[in-house]
Amino acid sequence: MRPRLHVNVDHIATLRQARKEGSPDPIEWALAAERAGVQGITCHLRTDRRHIQDDDVAQLRESIKTLLNLEISLAPEIVGIALESGADAFCVVPENRKELTTEGGLDVNQEKGRLIELVPELAKSGAQVSLFIDPDFSQIDAAAETSAAFVELHTGRYANVRDADRRIELERLQAAARYAQKAGLRVNAGHGLDYMNVGPVAHLPNLEELNIGFSIVARALMVGVAQAVGEMRSAFR
Repeated sequence: MRPRLHVNVDHIATLRQARKEGSPDPIEWALAAERAGVQGITCHLRTDRRHIQDDDVAQLRESIKTLLNLEISLAPEIVGIALESGADAFCVVPENRKELTTEGGLDVNQEKGRLIELVPELAKSGAQVSLFIDPDFSQIDAAAETSAAFVELHTGRYANVRDADRRIELERLQAAARYAQKAGLRVNAGHGLDYMNVGPVAHLPNLEELNIGFSIVARALMVGVAQAVGEMRSAFR
C-alpha cells in the first residue's frame, strides 16, 4: 500500500508574502492539489508568520475537503491557535527564527516534560498528534512516552546526501520505522523529498503518510498543479 500524499502549501504563501498581496492564494492552490488527488494539506504556522498567516489556517479548514495537518511549535501562542483551528492533525516541530526551513527533528528528550502535558491536550481536540523527529531510537522512545499517536521521520539527511551515504541514511530510516512501530507509534515521513529521491522512502515499513512541499510547488511552476501532483504520485512507485 502506498502512503498518503500530503502537500505542504507554505511555499505558495512565501511567494504571496514577497509582495504581501492576495496572490498566489495558498487556499486556491490547495484546492487544485486536492482535485489532482492529494489526500491531505499541510501548513506550518510559524511564530514569525513568514508565510502562512492565521487567516490561511482558518480558510484552509473551511475550504478543503481532505485532512488538514497543522505544523506547530511549542510556543504558547501557536498552541492556543492550534487548539481553536479544527485541524485534523498536529505535527509538533522545532522552530528557529534564523532558519530558512526546518533544519532537524524535535529534541523530544529535552522537551519531554512539556510534551507529556501538551500531547494529550492537543489530542483532546480530536486531532491526531505527531512529533517530527530524526530517525533516532532514543527520540522514538521519548516520543512513545508522550502518548503521541505518530512520529514523522525527518528525511532531510537522506535527501541531502548521495550514493553510499544515502544508502546509510535510508537504512536508518528503515530501522527507525520498524522500531517506532514496535514502540506503538504510527509512522509518517517528510522533508527535502523530491521526484528523484522519494521512491525508496515511500516504501519504508508501515509508512502511512508523506509530507512534501517545495519540490511539488517548484515543479508546478513549470507544468501546473495537476501534472506536478500526478508525477509525484507516480514517483512513489
